[in-house]
Amino acid sequence: MKYEKPWLSYEQQLDKLISNGLIVDSRSHALSSLERIGYYRLSGYWYPFRERSELCCAYSPTIKNPNKKQKRETKLVFDNFMRGARFESAVNLYIFDKKLRLLVLDALERIEIALRVDISHLLGQLSPFAYLEPDYFKDIFSKRLNPKTGVIPQHQWLQNHAQLISRSREEFILHAKEKYGLPVPIWVACEVWDFGTLSRLFKGMLPEQQTVIARKYDIEKGETLESWLRCLNYLRNVCAHHSRLWNRNMIEQPKQEGLKDIKYIHKRLSSHSVARPFLQFCLVQHLLSKINPNSTWWNRLLDLLDVFPCLNEQGITLETMGVIEGYKDWNWQ
Repeated sequence: MKYEKPWLSYEQQLDKLISNGLIVDSRSHALSSLERIGYYRLSGYWYPFRERSELCCAYSPTIKNPNKKQKRETKLVFDNFMRGARFESAVNLYIFDKKLRLLVLDALERIEIALRVDISHLLGQLSPFAYLEPDYFKDIFSKRLNPKTGVIPQHQWLQNHAQLISRSREEFILHAKEKYGLPVPIWVACEVWDFGTLSRLFKGMLPEQQTVIARKYDIEKGETLESWLRCLNYLRNVCAHHSRLWNRNMIEQPKQEGLKDIKYIHKRLSSHSVARPFLQFCLVQHLLSKINPNSTWWNRLLDLLDVFPCLNEQGITLETMGVIEGYKDWNWQ
């Protein structure tokens, strides 16, 4: 389908929103927000305010043999806004979400640094260059072709690792390369790993090695921590790329059986809770409580949730984020 929507000035963008029923209390403030933040970034925050149909099948009657997805009942989303929806409410959600992303990034930085040390210290005992050795990793990571890419995962990991080393201008990397040449020992190299590099290497580690690290964090199985790191890498990417977080449907979700390791999760969670970001904040806090038992991160999260801009008429509540009952009473100390 050819894209035929015209370019609109900020004034025209705002007029379009008003004509669709969005209330604007201050035209000048709304125009300023459109100029600073952008229509399409803000559209993710006023999207929940748009009117919806009752449940229906959205596929065209001209489709002779609709598939399961096409038959699924859903609610159609219209251009018009719900009664009482305000432009300023979308901006308030955006500001809340920005603060939430920054808070999460602060915690993930601490987790990333701690896990760099854990992985490099454990593998470094085997060899200063253990990350190069196929025998120190699972066969599926180090010896078998990935059928989707046609590449051995460890080879792909090493290519990315080499780029990180090549691009780095950190003094310790330059010193190691100048004095000793390549390769760089793992306890030096790990300092340029990003969360994705770290989580993919952990995924390739042998189960017994994974479990050694997992149990440092009171996690019974290494495969559980592997699942968590995959989730937290996705969470980190959402935050680092300034994407909407507060009500996101999380593509990467932790395995239910591993959630029993979290202090306050004693029952099987609903699919909604597993798919929303609050559960991943619980993973973050579990790891942080082992890294720094005196961390105030959870309290700062609670303080932020206390000022969440609830809009009950539009269905904008903390439940949309997947909060778990009783979370305010949890004591992680």
